[in-house]
Amino acid sequence: MLLDRSLSGLTYHVRTFGCQMNFHDSERVSGLLDSCGCLEVSEPEDADIVVYMTCCVREKADTHLQGQISSMVSAPAPPSGLRTVCVGGCIAQREGEAMRSFAPNADVVFGTQAVSELPRLIEASRAEKGEHLEVDVEEPYESFSTDLPSHRAQKFHAWVPIMTGCNNFCSYCIVPYVRGRERSRAFEEVVDEVRSLVADGVREVTLLGQNVNSYGRDLYSEPRFAELLRAVGKTGIDRIRFTSSHPKDLTDETIAAMAETPAVMPQLHLAAQSGSTDVLRRMNRKYSREEFLGLVSRIKKAMPDIALSTDLIVGFPLETEQDFEDTLSLVREAGFSSAYTFIYSKRPGTPAAKIDDPTPREVIRERFDRLAKLVQEMSWQYNQAQAGRNVAVLVEGPSKKSAEVLVGHSPENVTVHFPIPQGRSASDYIGSIVDVHVDEARTWYLRGTVASEPR
Repeated sequence: MLLDRSLSGLTYHVRTFGCQMNFHDSERVSGLLDSCGCLEVSEPEDADIVVYMTCCVREKADTHLQGQISSMVSAPAPPSGLRTVCVGGCIAQREGEAMRSFAPNADVVFGTQAVSELPRLIEASRAEKGEHLEVDVEEPYESFSTDLPSHRAQKFHAWVPIMTGCNNFCSYCIVPYVRGRERSRAFEEVVDEVRSLVADGVREVTLLGQNVNSYGRDLYSEPRFAELLRAVGKTGIDRIRFTSSHPKDLTDETIAAMAETPAVMPQLHLAAQSGSTDVLRRMNRKYSREEFLGLVSRIKKAMPDIALSTDLIVGFPLETEQDFEDTLSLVREAGFSSAYTFIYSKRPGTPAAKIDDPTPREVIRERFDRLAKLVQEMSWQYNQAQAGRNVAVLVEGPSKKSAEVLVGHSPENVTVHFPIPQGRSASDYIGSIVDVHVDEARTWYLRGTVASEPR
């Protein structure tokens, strides 16, 4: 692919919202702009090119994005004198030409499958001095964005998409409409990419897809995710994580592959969304409460020490108090180590948006607070069990509060902080795996001291 060098010397800033797939796409955007001779800066106010990679799963993301883009109108002039504001990701795919009214000062809009077209769109916009909105949300992108240059945020971690799109059409979810139907990468292509990442010093990969459990169904007539986990585990990679994992497609074969592949971390994000079978049916999740708990039981039988996290929605249309109590009891029975909790957000164009719900907002808010309190208690209890143990931490860098304290994640994906030992420097540890003795367990993180040499 020929890259546009006419952008050489311009500065850029990429701001990312939403899921891990957006973070991966952002790394490809940065790689493209690097290849065009652009220079990354840390603040949007200092950038000639500002790129927003957007998420439209929840309503507040729209409002937040509009505020961010609008703030660029009054920002100081960039080094070149002309700032180009670009919007990519799911909101861009959803709005297309309508971005003119959604965010009037956007100059470039590119959809979820048009990342490769960004340099061309920026050049066209700058040639017109921002007087015309450049839009590409229809580009028939036959390859995956993994074919594009990458600018990884961390040298030791890489996002590896194995598929894109979703066939599930949960009644509340906009993703199938903005990401399209499921499309898998070739098996050998994924394994070869991980091998090359290992050779480049990567210690951990996260396999990405809207529903990784159905990987390969479109190419090979049946899912091959379990087989893929085993193959990636033989590449020499130290750590494997993956997301997202739909409960209805998580097979016993995949559970066995997780348990038998040492590089697969003992952590799984399994979105329940609700503990009520009636609500799950209206959500079109295609499993019942009993089936979800049966799956959790099989997972924990194969991997007794696994950390299970989840997503939970409060206030889905027509949710009753009993439905909500079923969610609370599911959290207790499943024994989640952590959970992301959300108040239902109506997404235009989805089936659930057509359901009128008489439930007062204050009732939904009170339920949400009760759930958040329970999740906090469960996370605290889970982390207390880690106190006094040694945990293997992949070190990521200094904490936000102190350059003398490093932060990383345990195999169970718990955040761990530890002070740099006397006589050592951060560079001795960043990107390495080190044992940390857990001296203190808090609700959201662990704190400890180094108990081994980095490896």
